[in-house]
Amino acid sequence: MRAVAKRIPVVVQYDPRGRRLAARGLWTGAELVMTLGVVLLLLVAHQLWWTNRQARAEASHTVQSLQRDWDEPEGAGAEAVDPPPAQASPDPADDSPAVGAQDKEDSGGAPRRSQAYAVIRIPRIGLTAPVAQGISRSGVLDKGYVGHYPGTAQPGGSGNFALAGHRNTHGEPFRYINRLRSGDRITVETRDAVYTYTVDKTLARTVPGDGGVVAAVPRSNIKPYVGYRAAGSYVTLTTCTPEFTSRYRLVVWGKLTDVRGR
Repeated sequence: MRAVAKRIPVVVQYDPRGRRLAARGLWTGAELVMTLGVVLLLLVAHQLWWTNRQARAEASHTVQSLQRDWDEPEGAGAEAVDPPPAQASPDPADDSPAVGAQDKEDSGGAPRRSQAYAVIRIPRIGLTAPVAQGISRSGVLDKGYVGHYPGTAQPGGSGNFALAGHRNTHGEPFRYINRLRSGDRITVETRDAVYTYTVDKTLARTVPGDGGVVAAVPRSNIKPYVGYRAAGSYVTLTTCTPEFTSRYRLVVWGKLTDVRGR
């Protein structure tokens, strides 16, 4: 007779401790991912909502202060408005809308560095914002102000009154200047006068180093067929493009068409 081999059962035992450790590791990893996601959402909310809210509130307060000061008799109030500094906000990666210029002091009778001294209004895009001297981010642009390029003309002056402003975050005053069309009005009010410029030309994209766009006779160095050839009184608006990037600059130009006293 043939012998029948007996099967010996094999019992595999699982280590419950190992399973618990694996589960704990997965749970910890999930918590870390969720925490990171919340932190990123908070950072995005801070940049896209809080910096705008904060900067717009300060810019509005500054416009009101300027107008109150201008309405007082000459010499009765302060000559200019120096609003209290806003709390510093984390800067996004290099998104300065300035083109081919450094923030340095003007010589002569120009306003002081970071001093708000004018109000710009662009009806087409519903913009009312203070204009301050300089294009520094912390002192001017991140407060929701429009910055005046040092060394360029003052409002109504012969040459190029060149301005920079954020397109995204920190009040984003120049977010919609891409919507401006030939014939749109830009007014700049100072203590003494209201200057009206009429939009004339647009340069949809140029490099940040294209300093020709803010020259006395503005003309692109990169696209020399875009700009002007004769002396005059111009305004230049510059900002970043495309939105949420700082790779290129968008430029809008206008000519002075009216001046009236306040």
